[in-house]
Amino acid sequence: MAALGWLTPRRRSATARSVLAGEAAAEAARKSVQKAREPETAEPEFPVLGDDRAAAFFDLDNTVMQGAALFHFGRGLYKRKFFETRDLVKFAWQQAWFRLAGVEDPEHMQDARDSALSIVKGHRVAELETIGEEIYDEYMAGRIWPGTRALAQAHLDAGQKVWLVTAAPVEIAQVIARRLGLTGALGTVAESVDGVYTGRLVGEPLHGPAKAEAVRALAAAEGLDLARCAAYSDSHNDIPMLSLVGHPYAINPDAKLRKHARDKDWRLRDYRTGRKAAKVGIPAAAGVGAVAGGTAAAIALTRRRR
Repeated sequence: MAALGWLTPRRRSATARSVLAGEAAAEAARKSVQKAREPETAEPEFPVLGDDRAAAFFDLDNTVMQGAALFHFGRGLYKRKFFETRDLVKFAWQQAWFRLAGVEDPEHMQDARDSALSIVKGHRVAELETIGEEIYDEYMAGRIWPGTRALAQAHLDAGQKVWLVTAAPVEIAQVIARRLGLTGALGTVAESVDGVYTGRLVGEPLHGPAKAEAVRALAAAEGLDLARCAAYSDSHNDIPMLSLVGHPYAINPDAKLRKHARDKDWRLRDYRTGRKAAKVGIPAAAGVGAVAGGTAAAIALTRRRR
């Protein structure tokens, strides 16, 4: 600044400010170039490519598929005259109780389960498997949520296994998993002897805590690290399963799961329209078709062959 001594005070001040502005501009330019050269810090890639100790577990109803798979399955069974009308009426009443009461009363649950198993008792496993393939094409293929399907595909593209985990019969769940190109499915297990249903469940329906136990058992058998796995569901009933993994997602969540997910800072995705997201309860179908759909929950079966 000594070289500026001959200038008047006013001109000296203006020149100094110019120098300061120029130096500041040069410094800012240098820093911007340096910053551009530095690698950005971003969230870790997920799913992680090539992590064979990670997998993804997807609930089915309202997570992967719009509505209940069993409802759609029931429509197809009734169309094929698989049920007697008296069976439909009895089971429809029990399902109406669950919906209106909003609770899973153990006595009513047992009655519904017994009705369900009596309907399929004596039918062959292969029969339901064949029917399941047809019903998927008729009622289910067009009801897969594209957003959830993309999430599952991301795990597959990363080299990870993807499993459906559902209270639906494993015969139906496996059809859906196969059609979507997924690894496989966990479902409710019913007993069969020589390929024929006995009318008894193996344990309980794969619901709530039972899903978590199934995921835990499969992870142990497959050598998976649950902290690196992901799980996806729409229902607060699946909080035990979601809590098992390191990457839980709430998909199209009900009110209780939405609140829990926000409290726990879980990732959330909602693929419904605003109007659909507000709806709860009874399916849109009416009349005998709705009754038939209700009976589908009766088919919570898979097989244990002896």
